[in-house]
Amino acid sequence: MGAAGGKPVASSRLADKAAVVTGGNRGIGLAIARALATEGSSVLITGRDQAALKSASAELQKVAATANVGGEVLAEPCDLRDEQAVAALFAKVKERWGRLNILVNNAGMLQERFPVTETSVELWRTVIDVNLTGTFLCCRAGVPLMQAGATVVNVLSIAVKQNFPDPSAYNASKRGALGLTLTLREELIPKGIRVVALSLGATATDIWNQFWPDAPKEKMVTPESVAQAVVYAVTLPEQANLSELDLVPLQGVL
Repeated sequence: MGAAGGKPVASSRLADKAAVVTGGNRGIGLAIARALATEGSSVLITGRDQAALKSASAELQKVAATANVGGEVLAEPCDLRDEQAVAALFAKVKERWGRLNILVNNAGMLQERFPVTETSVELWRTVIDVNLTGTFLCCRAGVPLMQAGATVVNVLSIAVKQNFPDPSAYNASKRGALGLTLTLREELIPKGIRVVALSLGATATDIWNQFWPDAPKEKMVTPESVAQAVVYAVTLPEQANLSELDLVPLQGVL
């Protein structure tokens, strides 16, 4: 996979596969979409920032062309909190590709840090809707398009295992998403569909600029490392299962 300069080498391990990556217009999601396209997969990315979505789509089109195994790139704006919007998104996947082999629920949000007693109901509901309900809606709509050998990857956080004071809505949303992931895993084992919880430590993306402008990103996990973990999960043998995958910095940064 690797090459000089850190750029992945195009291959065809995922040729004829169809993938959806939510929040694929920047950061971790874009790195995952890029890695899947490099491996030959067709990829649909979502996002709410249409300018970023357009830019990401153009980049991924070039990646797909370089891979040269027939993979397509689609970009669709979608508010994952909206049940009808999510249903329409996966209806397009069904119409275009007739199947779904890879679903990466990556879209999510952090929150400003407040004690529970100072957390507004509006903030609570927004974080829960984006991080938990959005993942639920995508799983509910996407799984019916999957067959044996398909993989669902839910991108979570080390917060599912480690307690952090203040961001209560974020912590609750990610632990709820872990419960959803493990439940779905048990439901889909008989169908041969793999469901993986990918728990991330601090990852070097621009989102830190909002909360910690001087964050030591050089000590963090890179988006490209996250992307390779996803590729590993989706290229396991069909008979292999994997419930949880942790990716954390070697040196703590929080």
